[in-house]
Amino acid sequence: MIDVSVVIPTFRRNALLLEAIHSVLRQPDVTIEVIIVDDSPEGAAREAVASVRDARVHYFRNPTPSGGKPALVRNFGAQRATGRLVHFLDDDDLVADGYYRDAAATFDAHPRCGVVFGQIQPFSEADSSDLTHERNFFSTGTRRSRMWATLSSRWTMTASLLFLPTALVNSACMIRREHVQTLGGYDAHILLNEDVDFFCRAIRAFGCRFLDQVVVHYRILPDSLMHGRKGNQKLVDSYQRMYARYREKHGVAELMAMKIFARTVMRVL
Repeated sequence: MIDVSVVIPTFRRNALLLEAIHSVLRQPDVTIEVIIVDDSPEGAAREAVASVRDARVHYFRNPTPSGGKPALVRNFGAQRATGRLVHFLDDDDLVADGYYRDAAATFDAHPRCGVVFGQIQPFSEADSSDLTHERNFFSTGTRRSRMWATLSSRWTMTASLLFLPTALVNSACMIRREHVQTLGGYDAHILLNEDVDFFCRAIRAFGCRFLDQVVVHYRILPDSLMHGRKGNQKLVDSYQRMYARYREKHGVAELMAMKIFARTVMRVL
């Protein structure tokens, strides 16, 4: 069986996509398949992907373009994955050397663990205030993740994802393929932070392990969906849906306990 299926949705960013693909192909000591899902109606990435000339790379054009809903594109790619582990990589991010080898070893050492994630290293082509902010943000997130994941507590990690500024990005996480199916994939009704919802549900259900090393180089771009979120109604709506689903599955009392714990004890640590 293939070790890691890498699902990369893309939309008209061919140069960045090729960088992402090559960061995957140079991963040592694991077997890999790369599933590119082109969400552009014209299939803009077809020739760029073909230029890689590697049998491990597979191109798919999304027959029904999502119109900017990454959840739908990732779910389309996941349905075509055959590896025992799945990594959902964004097309502008780069995999850190050795991540797949070390993540696979962690999954093997902890057979009941569903998610492995690690440190995020932001970068951009030029220093900027955005980059400085992101470095500080993810540094704080690493410290918190190191603390709570060391306890192997799915409850505390879930509380952190739901109620604290989330220093976690899609590209930093890996999950067992059968768990993607069990969870029903990403929620297409969540338009922002759909990755937070997905991995929150995954960690609450299957637990996690934290790799205390850089696992992804996270590119800061002016047009990133991560920017301009303050006061964004779509983001508010996304979290309201997350909370509603959590209440339905785990109860009001647990959700309120998590909120109180996250906004008192966890916030000051």
